[in-house]
Amino acid sequence: MKRLVRRWISTSSATKRSSVSSPMANTASIPVPHRSLPALRGQDLDFVAVAHSYLIHSDWPRLAALAPSFTPLRSKHLLLKIHRDPVLSLEFYDWSLLHNPSSQSLDTHTIILHILTKSRKFVSAESLLRKTLIPQTLNSSSDLFDAILHSYRLCDSSPNVFDSLFKTYAHLKKFRNATETFRRMRDYGFLPGVRSCNAYLSSLLNHGRNDIVVSFYREMGKCRISPNVFTLNMVMCALCGLGRLEKAMGVFEKMEIMGISPNVASFNTLIAGYCKNGLLNSALKLKNDMRHKGSEPNVITYNTLIHGFCKEGKMHEANKIYREMKVAEVSPTTVTYNTLIGGYSQVNNSEMGFRVYEEMRKNGVEVDILTYNALILGLCNEGKTRKAAFLVRELDKGNLVPNASTYFALISGQCKKENSERALEIYKVMKRSGCHPNTETFNLLISTFVKNKDFEGAAEVLMEMLERWMVPGKILLTELFDGLHLSGKSHLASKLLSEVNGGRLIAQVLSNVKTHGSFSRLCFTSFLIHLKPSPERTVPRILAEISLEPTRSGEHGRLAAGIRMIICTTIKEEEAYGICRTASGKWC
Repeated sequence: MKRLVRRWISTSSATKRSSVSSPMANTASIPVPHRSLPALRGQDLDFVAVAHSYLIHSDWPRLAALAPSFTPLRSKHLLLKIHRDPVLSLEFYDWSLLHNPSSQSLDTHTIILHILTKSRKFVSAESLLRKTLIPQTLNSSSDLFDAILHSYRLCDSSPNVFDSLFKTYAHLKKFRNATETFRRMRDYGFLPGVRSCNAYLSSLLNHGRNDIVVSFYREMGKCRISPNVFTLNMVMCALCGLGRLEKAMGVFEKMEIMGISPNVASFNTLIAGYCKNGLLNSALKLKNDMRHKGSEPNVITYNTLIHGFCKEGKMHEANKIYREMKVAEVSPTTVTYNTLIGGYSQVNNSEMGFRVYEEMRKNGVEVDILTYNALILGLCNEGKTRKAAFLVRELDKGNLVPNASTYFALISGQCKKENSERALEIYKVMKRSGCHPNTETFNLLISTFVKNKDFEGAAEVLMEMLERWMVPGKILLTELFDGLHLSGKSHLASKLLSEVNGGRLIAQVLSNVKTHGSFSRLCFTSFLIHLKPSPERTVPRILAEISLEPTRSGEHGRLAAGIRMIICTTIKEEEAYGICRTASGKWC
């Protein structure tokens, strides 16, 4: 994706040479080439004449008798004869694909594409591109562009054909192909319409490519492609995603200068950006300005503000927005209630959370698994694990199934009570149900086991975590290794380090701890002891595992040298411990 950004920058100089406001308006553009078809002679000429007669009279049975004799050349000439009738052209094209697929080639596909786009049958054109043309030229978008370009004048086509190609690439999220198509379109004096540009921006936003959205918007300006309100809304969304709120507000303020009236989505985009960055007063001010500028706050506006206040734990303000919402006769949704319940759970006020839940049921708003998860988490945060378990059993009545978040809430409740055994039982039920624990779940379990001095249990959970290619943070990992060493369970540390995933993942975390200046000397010592070589674990391999080169200078170089010294000169664990203790005293 970085190539895409560089591509927009590298082509900007070429754009400055032109001032294009409409397709084919660029006098400095490359001329569109013209290629003619070979003339028909003899049998080919007679064949096309007969086939054309059958076709315009809809004599499909007689045409079917000719099907085996169709060739790409004959098909192209026949399509050009009937190109002014898009319905008949498409009918013949579909018929020929069914009766003789070999009679169609890339050229015949592009001819029917020209016919469809010139007659503004864009749905059929995009379907042809999606199902046939793009899959056939997936490895080289330039081949498809060239085929369309070289038949452009032959078919007396319109710029819509290139616009459809660009838009289809955008819908298919083929960003590199779309970028290349845009560049070549511009070279030949064609430009996509604003709707096609919006399709491209929308696909980029959905993939989190905010940087390319902003770059492409600049390119639109250089090419004088006039944006509309949807374009600017997406640009503001991208700028908010990049944390550039002042720039986003600048785009908003320029709307009126550009003659574009902001809509509700424009305000909501900025309000969401302010709330995401904790600027709630600015978000409220913008909401209050909506009515003065001809827009009314909708359910998304209120839900966004409520979520912003709940995230900050400001439940009084969130309730104020909720009451204002009802006064404005904007009906709260499931999202509204779930957000409020989640907010009360966050501040350990499950009683208010249940009041909101009762109001939700009373108003006939649909309850989903997120509603129950928020309630369960609130109870577990307050240590009310029995009530939480009862609520889980209520899920069956609503035909709801516990998900990973449900189990995480239950596990967190047991961990708060430092009941590691019960937490592990719930974890096992979670696995049996097909839910996948995340890093936060594993960290919570390991931390609870470590607090309870149950280092064997912590090592067991860590082993499963490593099998899923996840690893705890450096502080938790340090505490665990310290505990294993102090409790005389160094063999468990050896087992963890000997695992294929474990040795590498743990080493990567622990090798970075020294750099951050927070490495436990005891953990450093025990870690080095268990790096002792074997025929399978040679010195270079061990150093590679912790991402250290023996020749590296500075602190990492000293650490590598110390490890090499310990591994090469130490056989007994007691001696290794003494050397490590001395070394760690100097380095840590």
